[in-house]
Amino acid sequence: MMKTLVCPILPFPNIYWWSRVFNADSILLDASEHFEKMSLRNRYLVSGSGGLNTLSIPIAEGRQQRKPMCEVLIDYKNDWQKQHWRTLQTVYNRSPYFEFFNQDIQSLYFKKFEKLIDFNEASIQLIARLLDKKLNIQRPEFYQKNYPETVLDIRSDFRSSQYNKHPEKFPVYHQIFEDRLGFLPNLSILDLLFAEGKNSASYFAKL
Repeated sequence: MMKTLVCPILPFPNIYWWSRVFNADSILLDASEHFEKMSLRNRYLVSGSGGLNTLSIPIAEGRQQRKPMCEVLIDYKNDWQKQHWRTLQTVYNRSPYFEFFNQDIQSLYFKKFEKLIDFNEASIQLIARLLDKKLNIQRPEFYQKNYPETVLDIRSDFRSSQYNKHPEKFPVYHQIFEDRLGFLPNLSILDLLFAEGKNSASYFAKL
């Protein structure tokens, strides 16, 4: 039986998200669910010398809105793309695989995306390409609250406060600041990609 997954469209999704996607035959990216404030719909978590760094994509009309994800627009009043890229350079320039992927990742920050889901999905497609993973992606035409048991629904699993809800589930890999911070599990896929390169794909089999 085909394994179908329904999940939110996140920017540079975390390792848990990718572990589910890598093991799915068919992926439903929900562009019709409502934006959830304080969730990972417009943010991603990376490491830093002082601990976690939360990189947030500013959205027009603020985070209090209750629009469907497909209608949420990005706010460009501040140059968030330059800020995000500078943070990634600062944090990961000494990572083993940063030099192999930095140009591909950087290119995303030179493009202007009107809608949040467009940037988010572009980040997903880019990572899939870098990891040589072909994704069978569909976007449901309408919002569906409940799916049959044959479909794995993980849309509610991505509140930022729960990013390390089960840290014991995530095998350790080398992180730049691990000596002072300890291992930080389930960060953005960027953390794993810059540390493990294309070997990241085999990491998901351990989860």
